[in-house]
Amino acid sequence: MDTIKVNESLNLRGVPCPANSAKTIVKLEMMDADEVLEVFLDDGEPIENVPESVEEEGFTIIEKAQIDERTWKLLIQAL
Repeated sequence: MDTIKVNESLNLRGVPCPANSAKTIVKLEMMDADEVLEVFLDDGEPIENVPESVEEEGFTIIEKAQIDERTWKLLIQAL
């Protein structure tokens, strides 16, 4: 199995919607094509809304994993 190289990390735990979606998209837009952003999000609205928002902008979610009962991790490929 190939290891995914993470280029940048963004901790958005405790950040309310829709700010976490906006911050994720802004960060992705500043990255080079094919770089990978690791994002940590709270359970609930953040993990429900951020993946949908970034996919609508054309970004690819490589991985979506629950870390614990309150935290999720997304790996998103920049354009």
